[in-house]
Amino acid sequence: MELSVVIPLLNESESIRELHQWITKSLDVHKYKYEIIFIDDGSNDNSWEIIYELSEKNSQTHGILFSKNFGKSQALHAGFKESKGDYIITMDGDLQDSPEEIHKMVGTIKAKKLDLISGWKKKRYDSVLFKNIPSKLFNWAARVVSGIYLHDFNCGLKIYRKEVIKNIEVYGEMHRYIPVIAANEGFTKIEEQVVKHQARKYGKTKFGSDRFINGLLDLITLLFLKKFGKRPMHFFGFLGTMMLIVGFGFTIYLGINKLYFNQGARLISQRPEFYIALTTMVMGAQFFIAGFIGEILISNSKEVKRYNISEKTK
Repeated sequence: MELSVVIPLLNESESIRELHQWITKSLDVHKYKYEIIFIDDGSNDNSWEIIYELSEKNSQTHGILFSKNFGKSQALHAGFKESKGDYIITMDGDLQDSPEEIHKMVGTIKAKKLDLISGWKKKRYDSVLFKNIPSKLFNWAARVVSGIYLHDFNCGLKIYRKEVIKNIEVYGEMHRYIPVIAANEGFTKIEEQVVKHQARKYGKTKFGSDRFINGLLDLITLLFLKKFGKRPMHFFGFLGTMMLIVGFGFTIYLGINKLYFNQGARLISQRPEFYIALTTMVMGAQFFIAGFIGEILISNSKEVKRYNISEKTK
């Protein structure tokens, strides 16, 4: 199997047939051996019925149905797990990504022996105020913080070597940061390619201000986990040590001051420095405990079930 096309979707019943026809037409002309995997992320329209119908008519088409809406990252995780191709393409189900770009991306990733290529929708047909400007701000922040120079982290059209997607974990809302996750795992041969962007033909966008804010929070979380995720004691232990040093410093100062310089002064427990010392030492101990708990959780971590599949096609 050369290619696996993974398509997470939610309430895209009007687009599915047209997208399926577009993909098969684009790939058949180049004689690829491929599969198409639709992941229905708990749609409440008839998206699943259409996917099931297409899978019955076409052996290359498969479907996964979630019991409810678990999110795009979980849908991608399920699709990656089922994919069998040497190269995996992801794209959105709203017809805004052009399947005609796939052949060019496959040629580039093979010729340059890259780990992944991320699409760049240089010319967009979305709302300037509510999507384009927030997207530019988000991508700028992601470039600065992650150190990976991509113009369009959010682009759904990407291609990966099989080894990449089989060795990364996509969870929460981290799908937009797959290039960052891949780089953290040593897959650093990353490039971007300008791709066509289509105006939304059916339905309405699912992008909102909450996704912009959540995206920035997810980026901070990802970078924290990159540095301290495997050894949380390195972070919490450092903070705990600093707190304890401050606390013990104030304690020694209060003791020396009372014994040798101000013996007739008020009681140590009546001075504000005493409470600063007490608070910092308690906080230092709590940071150490948090570090120990983090180490225990990591050492005993097991695969967590993040979504529930209610049905699959053959």
